[in-house]
Amino acid sequence: MKLEIKRTKNAIIWLCAAHLVCDVYGGFLNPIMPFIAAKLQFSMAIATVVISISHICSSMLQPVFGFFADNILKRFFIFWGVIFASIFIPLTPSAPNIPVLLLFMILGSLGGSFFHPQAMGFINYFSKQNCSINMGIFMSLGSFGFALGPLFAALITQILGLEKISYTSIFGIILASTMFFCIPKLSKLEKKPEHKEFFKSFKEILSNRQMNYLMLIAMMKSLITNSSCILLPFLWKSMEYSPFYIGFALFLFVFAGAIGSFLSPRVEKIFGSKPVIYFSMWATFPMMLLFGLLYKNHSILSLAIFFTIGFTTMLAQPIAVVWAQRTLPKYKSIVSGFINGFCWGIVALAMSVLGMIAQQFGIMNVLITLSIIPAISSYFVKYLKDK
Repeated sequence: MKLEIKRTKNAIIWLCAAHLVCDVYGGFLNPIMPFIAAKLQFSMAIATVVISISHICSSMLQPVFGFFADNILKRFFIFWGVIFASIFIPLTPSAPNIPVLLLFMILGSLGGSFFHPQAMGFINYFSKQNCSINMGIFMSLGSFGFALGPLFAALITQILGLEKISYTSIFGIILASTMFFCIPKLSKLEKKPEHKEFFKSFKEILSNRQMNYLMLIAMMKSLITNSSCILLPFLWKSMEYSPFYIGFALFLFVFAGAIGSFLSPRVEKIFGSKPVIYFSMWATFPMMLLFGLLYKNHSILSLAIFFTIGFTTMLAQPIAVVWAQRTLPKYKSIVSGFINGFCWGIVALAMSVLGMIAQQFGIMNVLITLSIIPAISSYFVKYLKDK
């Protein structure tokens, strides 16, 4: 019994480590995309379409892979997810043209789509009584990795050059190989798949009103995070900031989100689930408005506000994931794929045209306008049933 407990604890540790590394690669692209665009000579509008395609591949397919992960209960997706992300995303700066760039981005993004739903399902399986805490740690480490990604990519770009980013693949390959021996097979824990009908499973999930409200919340989180991470690097590059400054700013934003995810279970215990979600959704607008007033003449203060936006935005995300898993417990990986993936992919579809709108009306005007939407959408939180 003690050996089994130790193995499951080790599995959670390795899953969290894999999430950290996988999302480091996921964070590479945003700060260096303006420089890739300059190298291949395409506009911000095209760049946002390219990034959106990447986000769609890494997000919208997560429920599908989650379905297969829940049914076969094999470790296939977590291993190949890390390998795909670690090999193909670092190759993107070396792409000689847009089609090859898209190919590398799609294959690398599929790695994230493989990894996330099964890993979150495994966290739930292995956690037993501490699911909220372990999920908060798991998600915060992913956010921390996504925060480190821009910093690493920007540093390597500024010091060694864009093409040298490809050397970082070795770390992900080593981690994936080690995970094979450290994460036990679920068959040994006597876990069995509970559902096998694809369309019936998806119909039950999408017709659940509680899930629809939780998906709306996840979309609002993604709206702020994606728009900020995609558009602001172009704004800062136009202000002639260095790659390191851009990478550091995105690091602060996503690192703040990691802190928010980590503290989320504790804040939830103090204030309750709904108040935390309410605050996370409506507080973004006044902070984004303040950021828009300060970014030109008060860069340090504006970065502090940007940090706070990242913290506030991600504060409710672990709550939404665990809430969804408890709403439909037999679909752990699938609902994780919907909340943490599909919802982000829906927003990515909108992001594909956002670059053209921002080019026409101004990046900051678009970001402030977008931040109003979560505040209005917070009205629907009242319809969530208490966990």
